Amino acid sequence: MRLLGTITPDRPLLVVAVREEAAHLDDRLPVLLTGIGKINATAALATVLAQGEKPSEVINLGTAGALRPGWEGTHHVVQVIQHDLDTPALLALTGRSYGAPLVVGKGDGPVLATGDLFVSDPAARDRLAEHADLVDMEGYAVAAVAHRFGVPVRLVKHVSDEAGEGASHTWRESVDACARHLADWAVAQGW
Repeated sequence: MRLLGTITPDRPLLVVAVREEAAHLDDRLPVLLTGIGKINATAALATVLAQGEKPSEVINLGTAGALRPGWEGTHHVVQVIQHDLDTPALLALTGRSYGAPLVVGKGDGPVLATGDLFVSDPAARDRLAEHADLVDMEGYAVAAVAHRFGVPVRLVKHVSDEAGEGASHTWRESVDACARHLADWAVAQGW
């Protein structure tokens, strides 16, 4: 976990998993590097939000795998689910719901599936495509923590790969270009 800059209530906090995804962000806004995965994202963001000033909003910038052919570019997620939590089984066992989908945007837009599995298997990708359009490893955690702290949240993802065979190779090759697109998106917001 590493916080670059100072959080103030008049500016958003950019939350990014790894330095490669933040490589082209400037220092106009604070950036929180969380590390990869739901636990790292949860611990980092909860720690920062519990320590003092809250940002105007939390914006999770990052890469995502496309679960269907033809998906590319930068997307504003409208709903996020956890793909590695068996919510129906937990409901049956406990009578309580855990890990329900979270709404993070309005209108039409992609559903993001978050889990601690880097999806590079075509069969896993196809199963996830029944419920979501994109897949990542931090979005749900960031959204859940922001909701608990009462801070507005947006998830902005740039497609880095097709979440199938060769996804890890493709991510390594495309992450710098994705980071440039995400930085351009942040600049275009006018902060």
